[in-house]
Amino acid sequence: MQELLVISGKGGTGKTSLVASFAALAQNKVLADCDVDAADLHLLLEPQKEKINKFYGSKKAVINSDKCINCGRCLRLCRFDAIKNNENSYRVNPIYCEGCGVCEFSCPVNAINMKPNLSGYWYISKSTYGPMVHAQLGIAEDNSGKLVTVVRQAARELAEQEGLELIIADGPPGIGCPVISSMTAVSLALVVTEPTVAGWHDMERVIQLAKHFNVPVTVCINKYDLDMQKSQQIEEYCLKQGIEVVGKIPFDEGVAQALAGAKPITVASNGKAAKAIKSIWSNLYARLKNKTN
Repeated sequence: MQELLVISGKGGTGKTSLVASFAALAQNKVLADCDVDAADLHLLLEPQKEKINKFYGSKKAVINSDKCINCGRCLRLCRFDAIKNNENSYRVNPIYCEGCGVCEFSCPVNAINMKPNLSGYWYISKSTYGPMVHAQLGIAEDNSGKLVTVVRQAARELAEQEGLELIIADGPPGIGCPVISSMTAVSLALVVTEPTVAGWHDMERVIQLAKHFNVPVTVCINKYDLDMQKSQQIEEYCLKQGIEVVGKIPFDEGVAQALAGAKPITVASNGKAAKAIKSIWSNLYARLKNKTN
C-alpha cells in the first residue's frame, strides 16, 4: 500500500484543490483529509457520511460541588483562568481548561476529576471519487495531531478491507504537530508551493521537516507564471537539494470557476491548469508504482 501526502508550508497554496483533482484521476484509492483543524476537502468531493465516530481528545477538569469545600486553591493555581467562583460555587470553564491536571492534584478533598472531553467527530464516507475518511475538530479544541493519527489509521484499515492500493491524504499547512502526525511513514510527500517569498520560505521549512523523518519529497509550483523569476529560483533550490519538481501549474481563471461550482479542477475544466495537474498526477503515479516494484 502506498500513501501520498499533499502538504504545504503555508495555507492557501492550492493543495486541497490538487488533492480533489487527484481524487478524480486516481483509481483504487482511499481519500483522507488530515487537515482536521480546517477540513475543506469535503466541500469539493461532497461525501456521504456512512459512519460517525466520536473523538475524545484531552481531558477536562470537573468540580464535584458536593465535595468542594470552597478553599479556592484551584482558583489560585490555575494558570489558564479556567476556574471561576460565583457566590462560593466553583466551576470550570471547559473552553479555557487545558487539561493540565494541576487543580485535581492540588485539591485537598479530591473534589476535582479529569474527565474525557468530546473534542470532535471523525467520519467514514462514500463519495463519487471513492471512500473517504475525514474529521471535524470542535471549536477551541486541541489534540488535532491525535485526531490526524485516528484519520490515517482508519484510512489504512479501510484500504486493507477493500483491497485498495493507494491512500491520498490532504495534509495540514505549516510544520506543527498535525503535520508531523500526517507525515510520518508516508510513501511520498508532495509539497505545493507558490512563487512568493512566503511560499518559498515555508516550502523550505516543510522540506526540512520531511527530511528529518526520512520522507521522500517532490515539489509542485502552483501559479508559477505569476512570477517566473521566483519560480526559477525555487526550481534551482530544489535542484541543489536533490528534489524533483514534478510539475508547474499555470494561472488559470477556470480554476476559480471550478471551485465556485464545488468541483475538482480536472472534472470541471480542460484548461491549461487541468492539463498540468493531469501531467503531475501521471508523474506521481509512476513514481509511486516504482516504489512497489
